[in-house]
Amino acid sequence: MLLEAVQIDEIRLHFDRDNLFLLNFILAFLMYGIALNLTIEDFRNLIRQPRKAVAGVLSQWVIMPLLTYILVLVMQPSPSIALGMFLLAACPGGNMSNYLSSIARGNVALSVTLTAASTVLCIFMTPINFTLYGSLYGPTRELMHEISVEPGELFQAVFIILGVPLVLGMLTARFLPRFTAIIHKPVRWLSLIIFISFIVFAFLANYAIFLEVIGIIFILVLLHNGLGLAAGYTVASVFRMDFADKKCLSIETGIHNAALGLILIFSFFSGLGGMAVVAGWWGIWDLVSGFALAGFWWWRHERKAASVS
Repeated sequence: MLLEAVQIDEIRLHFDRDNLFLLNFILAFLMYGIALNLTIEDFRNLIRQPRKAVAGVLSQWVIMPLLTYILVLVMQPSPSIALGMFLLAACPGGNMSNYLSSIARGNVALSVTLTAASTVLCIFMTPINFTLYGSLYGPTRELMHEISVEPGELFQAVFIILGVPLVLGMLTARFLPRFTAIIHKPVRWLSLIIFISFIVFAFLANYAIFLEVIGIIFILVLLHNGLGLAAGYTVASVFRMDFADKKCLSIETGIHNAALGLILIFSFFSGLGGMAVVAGWWGIWDLVSGFALAGFWWWRHERKAASVS
């Protein structure tokens, strides 16, 4: 079994209650910033583009968790790492997906529409997918039983952390358009800076633990994230979507909200080693892979445009 030599299931990351409250606030702020971009029109677009909407939902909420389960069966990581992978696969897309799609010259309108859908669906689908696959895999089922994770409590936490800021953000955009226009860009960039700073802080605070397991975690996160990016592109191809849509769906499926994963890990699993390290490293790596892939697609687009002109 992978990771037999390292007792990562017994490791706990250092994280006090003040830091946990701060992380909850940061994620709520991130979700509020995302919601400022969402309108009722974004949800109507799901009805107008049913084929693309089905492809997006299928890729993010069915294919990605299933591929994660298969990857866990093949690699057989320790239970806490596997549980972290299941949780990340059950989290919605990251707040950077729209920006990365714009860099990649993808379909930004579709990206915003899918973000709207995943933001609402995650309130229900994150607890469902995590509980389902965590229970299907024997070692994680035993670990969840030991920790006594209640699906109802998990749903309540996700609803409060994501649902409330979502509603507040959309109400702000709907009834205070001038105020929204003023705070829109500052909130977007401030939330990104705060989130990256927090991930770096968590990494430095647990530097020794990260060094102990980073080799194994790096490989698993690389494969996991790569599967997500490839899955989105493949699903879009199966649904005969154009290249801009393929780039969009690849990014939407491959980029996940590691901040939500970290909050749930520290709230319900006491900073369980494998879970926390997977989520922490994912928060860094999917930005690296996302910007690299978006940059490559931007370069291809510009090169093609230059050759045509």
